[in-house]
Amino acid sequence: MSATKPWTFDGVVRLTKIGTTYVIFTIVIGIAALNTGNNALYIGVTFMLGCLLLSGIASKGGLKHLSVEVRGIEEVWAGRQSDAFLRIRNSSRIWNVRDVVMVSNELAEPVLVPIIPRRGEIDISVSFLFRKRGSVHLERIDSYTRYPFGFFLKKRRLRIDSDVVVYPRIREGEGLRERFRPITGEQSIANRPGPGSELHSFRDYVRGDSLRHVYWKKSASLGRWIMKQTDAEAARIVHIVVDPYKPRSASEDDFEEMISSAATFAHEAIHRGLDVVLSLPRVTVRVAQSQPGAPLFRALALVDASHEAIDQPVDRNSVIFTLGRGDVSQIA
Repeated sequence: MSATKPWTFDGVVRLTKIGTTYVIFTIVIGIAALNTGNNALYIGVTFMLGCLLLSGIASKGGLKHLSVEVRGIEEVWAGRQSDAFLRIRNSSRIWNVRDVVMVSNELAEPVLVPIIPRRGEIDISVSFLFRKRGSVHLERIDSYTRYPFGFFLKKRRLRIDSDVVVYPRIREGEGLRERFRPITGEQSIANRPGPGSELHSFRDYVRGDSLRHVYWKKSASLGRWIMKQTDAEAARIVHIVVDPYKPRSASEDDFEEMISSAATFAHEAIHRGLDVVLSLPRVTVRVAQSQPGAPLFRALALVDASHEAIDQPVDRNSVIFTLGRGDVSQIA
């Protein structure tokens, strides 16, 4: 037997209390009509059965023509509610659909839609809540209704097609913020009148760097772009290195906690107006003061745990997040 497609009509979920009472009363009237042969009772039973049939046809016909689209979902963080819109269309030429409840594992709470007019569409404000970071594919949402008479609770699973990247969970609390202080050079740079000219270090080129700071001689010898950093420039940049290696003794929760710590540290640094450079295996992302942090948090959202150690270049004064022996994160 073939499985039902996730967006097809699923039929009656159950009788409501009103529906159960109505069915029992219809049976009683039917028995009385058989025993007495009263034509009025036969007419009454016929009318009541017709209402049951109409209720089923109307609720099925309304839900059958609904379609849903997710709109306006942008920055999404694990553990935080994200506002968005559900655009609901009713393509039926006959049925207005009323009192529809939308339910999904990704929705923060069920959503009641009072009415969806025939051959019309409406936008409903909703809140999504994702428990874990990563790439999430939204593919279905369940719709329920008791329309029109409340006899049956009907259900239809609607198909949606939307991809969302959920950023890592940001940890809250003043104690956690104190744990990540001080950020390198944050206080020393405040009293400097200019950008500084003393050479601090060399590093590889990161997308977004100005070509004015390329050290051409060293770049030519190594075959790749090498950037010069002065003391003042280095003081305004936070280098974060995330090691995705997960030892066998570490759990998935430990790894997620480490990623969450790195995201919290980066979020705090960006909030303070510092440049942040994130280094992952084969990926380096730089976020300047005037740039949004979305590329950095997207990279952290999509990083996977590695079961083999990976060598990564580490600059001086880098902040390193790794699963060490007994520690969720280590800062060097």
